[in-house]
Amino acid sequence: MSIELPGRVPASRTALPRTDRCLVMGVLNVTPDSFSDGGRYDRTAAAVDHGSLMWESGADYVDVGGESTRPGAERVPVTEELRRVVPVVERLAAAGVAVSIDTTRAAVAEAAVAAGAVLVNDVSGGLADPAMAGVVAAAGVPWVLNHSRGGSRDMYAAAVYRDVVREVADELRMRIDDAVEAGVDPDRLVLDPGLGFAKLTEHNWTLLARLDELQELGFPVLVGSSRKRFLADVLTGGRAEGPARLRDAATVATTVLAARSGAWGVRVHDVAASADAVRVVGRASATLSRR
Repeated sequence: MSIELPGRVPASRTALPRTDRCLVMGVLNVTPDSFSDGGRYDRTAAAVDHGSLMWESGADYVDVGGESTRPGAERVPVTEELRRVVPVVERLAAAGVAVSIDTTRAAVAEAAVAAGAVLVNDVSGGLADPAMAGVVAAAGVPWVLNHSRGGSRDMYAAAVYRDVVREVADELRMRIDDAVEAGVDPDRLVLDPGLGFAKLTEHNWTLLARLDELQELGFPVLVGSSRKRFLADVLTGGRAEGPARLRDAATVATTVLAARSGAWGVRVHDVAASADAVRVVGRASATLSRR
């Protein structure tokens, strides 16, 4: 059964939700090898249960992904990616959950939308599959364009910037132009600076500190910092670290930073904590605006 929480924006297949608070996208990795929770939800029943729990905990989207994008990850066959994600998308969507599909492949995006997904989240920004823009345009669903350089195996070799914020903005602007030229409605585009994707620790912190400059592009911004290595670099000072879930408190701090900067949404593993955080920030901002 679908759970409706105060302030939750109704799911729509075509419209991009706008609200007075930052949205929360829950990460559902249906994979055996994702960096933070690989193998915990790689069976359909476990994935659906966890996706339902995230929805009940306040997620505005549950983002289903069937291929790990951690550094060094190998690609899986498209048939395997489809096998992993489509049954999960179908069951969650049937239960009223707003599902997004995390994929770089047009065939997977098309199948997931047919199964009920209402948003495509593409960590390649449309570069991995030239057919993606056409599929998104035809489906009329929102599309998250993530900034990255190269694939999972070689992205850090491309993490060289003079001014990371300016260069990320310039490269995202090219992705926007390509999408619009392919027929995608610009009102359905979301930009993601791609924290951790072809970025070193200092690049990630600089992007977080200067999110306002990315918002000057005029598009909603999604921030995905959850459990990423650059948080551990602060928490441990470079020493040996524990499981990625130990970075959840630090992730909530970045959720607050993103929400206060006016980000459209955050993508997180621990939905409940970030859902509470964005609602508190939203209430505080509303109170300040009335003073």
